[in-house]
Amino acid sequence: MIPRRPGPADGRPPSTYPDAVADVSVRPACAADAERVARVQLSTWRTAYAGLLPAEALAVPEVQVAALWLGAVESPPSPRHRLLVALERDELVGFAASGPASDEELDPASTAELLTLLVEPRWGRRGHGSRLVAASVQDWRADGASTAVAWVWERDEASRSFLRSAGWAADGAARGLDTGPRVQRQLRFHTDLGEA
Repeated sequence: MIPRRPGPADGRPPSTYPDAVADVSVRPACAADAERVARVQLSTWRTAYAGLLPAEALAVPEVQVAALWLGAVESPPSPRHRLLVALERDELVGFAASGPASDEELDPASTAELLTLLVEPRWGRRGHGSRLVAASVQDWRADGASTAVAWVWERDEASRSFLRSAGWAADGAARGLDTGPRVQRQLRFHTDLGEA
């Protein structure tokens, strides 16, 4: 179970996520962030997923990836689809994308899905991933979700370990994704969003 973060006392909407450290923050993405989100995604994929993803996926031009993220910001599939960005000072260092759960056996009204959580490796181990998850949880609870899920590469021990440390656990579901040269297995993690 993920503990509830204290809400703002000054009446700000839940889309602003205060943090005790002034030099780091999480906020909803805006159109101007699309290029930097693409840069973080490609940099992280090339560093962390070179052995998982095909070379073609790692060689996609940044401008093409930025156009996809711009579309996600400007025209999300639903009001519950969100893109949050983590900042250290003025540098965008990571992001989290989420929406209603897409698996057929899950209720999208009560289950949120963490679609992507990436922090550029050079900015790792500074709490950005934890802040992104905490801000996402705040939004999911506001949407009425009681559970969240995330699909993680079976070979990505760093992400699996991070989610376990944040109170998530594998729920037994697995799927294979054809990445070109081979099928890569993903495991589904879940967490209860109730009060701690």
